Amino acid sequence: MDIIDKIFGNYSERQVKKIIPIAEKIMSLDEEYGKLTDEELKNKTIEFKEKISQGKTLDDILIDAFATVREASWRILKMKHYKEQLIGGIVLHQGRIAEMKTGEGKTLVATLPAYLNALEGKGVHVITVNDYLAERDKEEMGQVYEFLGLTTGVVLNQMQAPERRAAYNSDITYGTNSEYGFDYLRDNMVVRKEEKVQRPLHFAIVDEVDSIFVDEARTPLIISGEGKESTEFYKIADHFAKTLILEEDYTIDEKTKAVILSEQGVEKAEIYYGVENFADDVNLSLQHHTVQALKANYGMKNSVDYIVRDGEILIVDSFTGRVMDGRRFSDGLHQAIEAKEEVDIKEENQTLATITYQNYFKIYNKISGMTGTAQTEEEEFREVYGLDVVVIPTHKPIKRIDRDDLMYKTEMDKFKAIVNDIVETHKKGQPTLVGTTSIEKSELISFMLKRRGVPHQVLNAKHHKKEAEIVSHAGEVGAVTIATNMAGRGTDIKLTKEAEERGGLKVIGTERHESRRIDNQLRGRSGRQGDVGESIFYISLEDEIIKRFAPERLENVMSKVKIEEEGPIQIKKVTDLIKHAQKNVEANNFETRKNVLKYDDVMNKQRIIVYKQRNEVLDKEDISKNILYMIKEVMYKETEIHLTEDKNKKLSEKDLENLIKYMEGTFFQVNTFKIEGFKNMTKAEVQESIYKAACEVYSEKEEILKDNLRIMERSILLKVVDYRWIDHLENMENLKQYINLQSYNQKDPSQMYQLMSSDMFDEMIYNIKLDTIKYVLKIEIKLFKTANPESKEENLEEIKIDSSKEQSSKDEVESKEI
Repeated sequence: MDIIDKIFGNYSERQVKKIIPIAEKIMSLDEEYGKLTDEELKNKTIEFKEKISQGKTLDDILIDAFATVREASWRILKMKHYKEQLIGGIVLHQGRIAEMKTGEGKTLVATLPAYLNALEGKGVHVITVNDYLAERDKEEMGQVYEFLGLTTGVVLNQMQAPERRAAYNSDITYGTNSEYGFDYLRDNMVVRKEEKVQRPLHFAIVDEVDSIFVDEARTPLIISGEGKESTEFYKIADHFAKTLILEEDYTIDEKTKAVILSEQGVEKAEIYYGVENFADDVNLSLQHHTVQALKANYGMKNSVDYIVRDGEILIVDSFTGRVMDGRRFSDGLHQAIEAKEEVDIKEENQTLATITYQNYFKIYNKISGMTGTAQTEEEEFREVYGLDVVVIPTHKPIKRIDRDDLMYKTEMDKFKAIVNDIVETHKKGQPTLVGTTSIEKSELISFMLKRRGVPHQVLNAKHHKKEAEIVSHAGEVGAVTIATNMAGRGTDIKLTKEAEERGGLKVIGTERHESRRIDNQLRGRSGRQGDVGESIFYISLEDEIIKRFAPERLENVMSKVKIEEEGPIQIKKVTDLIKHAQKNVEANNFETRKNVLKYDDVMNKQRIIVYKQRNEVLDKEDISKNILYMIKEVMYKETEIHLTEDKNKKLSEKDLENLIKYMEGTFFQVNTFKIEGFKNMTKAEVQESIYKAACEVYSEKEEILKDNLRIMERSILLKVVDYRWIDHLENMENLKQYINLQSYNQKDPSQMYQLMSSDMFDEMIYNIKLDTIKYVLKIEIKLFKTANPESKEENLEEIKIDSSKEQSSKDEVESKEI
């Protein structure tokens, strides 16, 4: 492969070689487009749209469209796309990932494919990692689009539905991945199609695509409602967990952080909870709460996995070090941590809707992405999203010097060396950016620097509001900035002339991250657009990555190599430990994400069916044909359940009596049927008779209620779908927890999950039909005149389901109304 690459170039080089002639054609139009008046340039948008309406493709107009944006950008922003940016724009339009180094101007690159694809009038979504960047990019790049006659919008966290709808109806919309995903889920919970905010998902350009498609892909999007669990039980389980002794009662798996009860621990649980067999399936709730209490106490760390602020537990993103506002650990873990930290326990939420980012982005007709670091995850992008990675050459050669790692025996030796390096660098006036993997480590270095009298700024989850402001000054003379990894991502660190003369930005990594890609991102903060700079990583044998992912290798190396107490370790076998550990972690994390996706793919097929049929109900004015179909299926099946024929095809009188009681109690008025009428019928004849009776009841309601019945039956069906779907989500989550135990029975958990979830889904679909028919056939309505007689919804005073037996079910359905 190396020989082939040397002769023909690697994959990216070959792809770029094909695109260069297109980029050069765009640049050759510079003089021609420069002579156009503003009006002539603006009219290009109208011209392009006409060509598309006449059958031209976007590829047909790409060169002229890109040249138009290039000229408009120069007139409005005084920025003109250079050749490498044009190549990046073409790659994005092709639905691929463009790897462009930090400082190469990715925000400007996105204007090219965004403008071109927006000409189709179907909407383009530009996706950023936070609200600040979404608003900033919309304000800045929006000027170019507006000049060319396109509309732009931004979706921000605090916006209400009307503002969101307006933003999504723009030609180009900026926003974060979570806002887009949650709006998609919410749109599939509305009771009227007018309440939706999004249009069909067409084309997405994802900035920092690795952060969104990889780092956040382990956590699905979940919309929750108030749950049913008692908060008191979390305190009881927490108290039990705190009585246990490591090794005697439980062990911790270092790689997965799973906490496992020993036999002695199980015995203690049985005594504590007063049960005979802790592992019995009737004690599933006990097991669940205990497992989460153990994980909270012994697997989750304050200032690493979460922080406590103002009596609240806030999740810390392990990749960025940022607080994930509004997010909660699922499945009761958040409540277990609240019990551990002795803060108010919020009631456990119930999942109303959920989707993984992987499956959300697959809904778009076309997706593309850009980042400074994608190649290490190229296999995942290709396998999961069907995207290839094209590395775009830098506009200027990289001058940054990347120094070899320095390794120390102990963590304290390492931190002393880091602080010495910062002090010496600061004396020279060279700006320094110090990257840490946790808030705890950033505050330790800050403490050590204060003792040495070095002025500095700390950028971590506790000061995220000042993030962009702090990062923007990190390239000034003598500046020392301590940041959790990826903090300030998307904001350029611009060097002052004096800082450049003193060696440019020096990046110091305080330890290697689990992912090489995150290390590369930190390193890439220096040396942007041909700037001078340097980078170095300090590591120790006590670092988390070695302890967790290469302990056996470390032990093996230590037994063969003598390591001095002080000074850096310069032994290749020792430094190779990090590379081995990182590859191990990356492989493990990829497997975790694949596992999440494997289970969600099953859910996704079901979600697509439910959402598609739900949308069909929203779009239809009249669903009476669907209702009649349901009536037939339900009447036949419910009759089938109650009746059995003997060998002479005779039905027992007791069965018939039970059937009549059930039918009259569930679907009909009392005294609808007489047993004598069914005595000499076969089962098939009884089924047909009951089906006809149900159709008659339905016809009578149609005759009286007319259009009002259309409104009510749609409303009932949507309520029932939502209630049953929410219940199904909970059952599927429980199944996922249970199914992993199947591996002990030599069964493939994922295969069992598919089989069992398919049966559960079929059952849910039938129950939707059953519930809907129950409520439709029992409708009673009182009409009154409103101030606005044209509004049919306002003419409905109340819908009654006349059955005391079904009242509790009705209440449940109404309580789930979105």
